[in-house]
Amino acid sequence: MTALFALATSFLWGLADFGGGLLTRRAPALTVVVASQSIAVVVLGAIVVATGGWHEAGPQLWYAVAAGAVGPVAMLSFYKALALGPMGVVSPLGSLGVAVPVGVGLVIGERPGLLQFAGIAVAVTGIVLAGGPELRGAPVQRQAIGLTLVAAFGFGAVMTLIAEASTTITGLFLALFVQRVTNVAVGGAALYASVKRGARALPQDGGMRVIWSSLPALAFVGLADVAANGTYSIAAQNGPVTVAAVLANLYPVMTVLAALVLLKERLRVVQATGAGLALVGTVLLAGG
Repeated sequence: MTALFALATSFLWGLADFGGGLLTRRAPALTVVVASQSIAVVVLGAIVVATGGWHEAGPQLWYAVAAGAVGPVAMLSFYKALALGPMGVVSPLGSLGVAVPVGVGLVIGERPGLLQFAGIAVAVTGIVLAGGPELRGAPVQRQAIGLTLVAAFGFGAVMTLIAEASTTITGLFLALFVQRVTNVAVGGAALYASVKRGARALPQDGGMRVIWSSLPALAFVGLADVAANGTYSIAAQNGPVTVAAVLANLYPVMTVLAALVLLKERLRVVQATGAGLALVGTVLLAGG
């Protein structure tokens, strides 16, 4: 079950990142974050009411609040990086955040088997190689990499926090709702502050018309991200966090493939090799 839900997480996050990256090329990154998460709040609110999730409220929801405060910083950094650099480079580097939950898992005493340790090493190596040798690139590329590393740490922190925010399915819906409400509050405040400083909240070309036409894509990004958080929480609660985190962080392979097929981005040999190693690591982890 851990492997199944963790791989579902990687699939959903990969598609969400691809969609978010495309949207930030048309609209300001903060607007994309706030709009997509606002749609998620409405949907999750309806689910919480329908399932009676309010009865699961407790002190553990502070983990969801913390995840919600960190999330917008990570998403904004990541979407800006995706707008600046090739998706096939930015997305794999973003998965370096796996070090946070894996480190926590090891600290609390988890000890994967030998085959799983090998799978972790192979998968993480593949993820890094899939990013390609871009550290000596142009200034824009270096800026994109810096933003990606900030996002990676934030994503890792969110994974760790949301896994602690609930122990039941109905409680998980409530935790995700609280997380998204906090996302919107923090992101909305940041958007207001940026507008006060003279930044634009709407696209320069097309304005609100672009936002309205992008609503289906914004909804997909927001809901896919929510679903990914949910499947990861289930994976982490039903198996070793070290294994769940590494499998979930294979999402760059999906983003790279989507960019390759839909945007015709070209991969270097080292990136293709990295994607292959990531898949080999997945097999080792699942088999262990």
